[in-house]
Amino acid sequence: MKNWVAYALISAAFAGLTSVIAKFGLKNISGDLGVAIRTTAVLLFVWVNVLTFGHAKQFPNLTRTDLAFLVFSGLTTALSWIFYYKAIKIGEVSLVASIDKASLLITIFLSLWLLKEPLSPKLIIGSALILMGTVVLAWK
Repeated sequence: MKNWVAYALISAAFAGLTSVIAKFGLKNISGDLGVAIRTTAVLLFVWVNVLTFGHAKQFPNLTRTDLAFLVFSGLTTALSWIFYYKAIKIGEVSLVASIDKASLLITIFLSLWLLKEPLSPKLIIGSALILMGTVVLAWK
C-alpha cells in the first residue's frame, strides 16, 4: 500500500470519529462554541506536531503566495467547520456527515479544472455514486 493511501485511510478513520465525538460535546453548548474549542485543540496539537518533528525549519521555504493560499484554505476550513457544527448540533450526524462528503464532488471538479489531474472511468463512476448517494440522503 502506498503511503498516501495509508494516510488517507487513517484520516478517514479519525474523521469518522470526529463527528460522533463532537455531537456528544455539543449537548449543552452551541455549535459555534464547540467549533471554537475544537479549533483551539487542533491548533495546539498541530503546532506540537510541527515543533516535535522539526517542520518549523521549513519557514524560509514559505512564499507569500504559499501563505496566501494556506490562509485562504484556513478561511474556507473555518466556514466549513462552522456550518458543519451548526448542522450536527441540530441534525443527525450520520446524515449530516454523509451529505457533507458531497464536498468530494467539488474537490474532484476543482482538481480536474485547476490542478489538471487526470479524469478516469473509476473517478467518473465514483463521483456519480457520491452524487446519487447525496441526492438520496438529502431528499425528503
